[in-house]
Amino acid sequence: MKEMVFEILNDMAETLTVAQLKKLQEVLLLRFSEQESQPEPARNEDYLEMFLHAKQVEGLSDRTIAYYRSSVSHMLRSIGTPVRKITTDQVRAYLADYQQINNCGKSTVDNIRRNISSFFTWLEEEDHILKSPVRRIHKIKSKTAVKEVISDEDIERLRDNCEVARDVAIIDLLYSTGMRVGELVHLDIRDINFDERECVVYGKGGKERKVYFDARTKLHLQNYIANRTDNNPALFVTLDAPHDRLKISGVEIRLRELGRRLEIHNIHPHKFRRSMATRAIDKGMPIEQVQKILGHSQIDTTMHYAIVNQNNVKAAHRKFIA
Repeated sequence: MKEMVFEILNDMAETLTVAQLKKLQEVLLLRFSEQESQPEPARNEDYLEMFLHAKQVEGLSDRTIAYYRSSVSHMLRSIGTPVRKITTDQVRAYLADYQQINNCGKSTVDNIRRNISSFFTWLEEEDHILKSPVRRIHKIKSKTAVKEVISDEDIERLRDNCEVARDVAIIDLLYSTGMRVGELVHLDIRDINFDERECVVYGKGGKERKVYFDARTKLHLQNYIANRTDNNPALFVTLDAPHDRLKISGVEIRLRELGRRLEIHNIHPHKFRRSMATRAIDKGMPIEQVQKILGHSQIDTTMHYAIVNQNNVKAAHRKFIA
């Protein structure tokens, strides 16, 4: 390094004064020493791991972190440029290619955009990059479809056609409380307060909240538990030995099969949650209380449920306007 500084000074000796040469020497020595003291820039994989560790500390679920990993790592591999040099145009081109290659909808592409944006925003906040290249890539607009809910008649058909007490209890608990399927499978028997008809669940980010169920759900839960022959503390277990805790996929498959057998369209756990919220809003429950029951941190998320069923809007129009 010093040899290079002296070579530069010799080259400039006939052009600069003695004072200017001394100043140039000071600047060069300072700049070269700073450069030598700086660590090697991290690899893209290192930045991704640091980002995922930060999200883990924030309390995000394993599924969410896995989704971040999949989205960001695929983008980094496809672009093949160090994160500090990735441009807005490269990200735009990646999103356009992703949609075309995978033949997916706009909402799916926007989810990928949000994951990538979170990654670059974190890099910017941690001073790893100067500015996120996703800042100028705005939300991808897509059609807002009116999502279906389960009718009262179909709920009764599902209950009546369950072959085991466990499945009736699952349907009642999902529909009565509006809890997420991930919250349902993590419940233990001791978590249920039958006297108060309530239980504590842990939502996204480990947030604790109480949910409440009705008298019918209480009776079906007690009947299911009373007829259990295993010692597993989990509230819901598999039907076959060794009666392990039921997984999310187990609930999803069971409900989907029941719906297909009864020719009820698209039955899945989240549909019970949406149906419960819609029913509560239709009956006049304040949106803030629905938000509390569902465990939403933002009321905008709850408002999506408020527009699911337009019957309440129609009734209000007839009452106040027509």
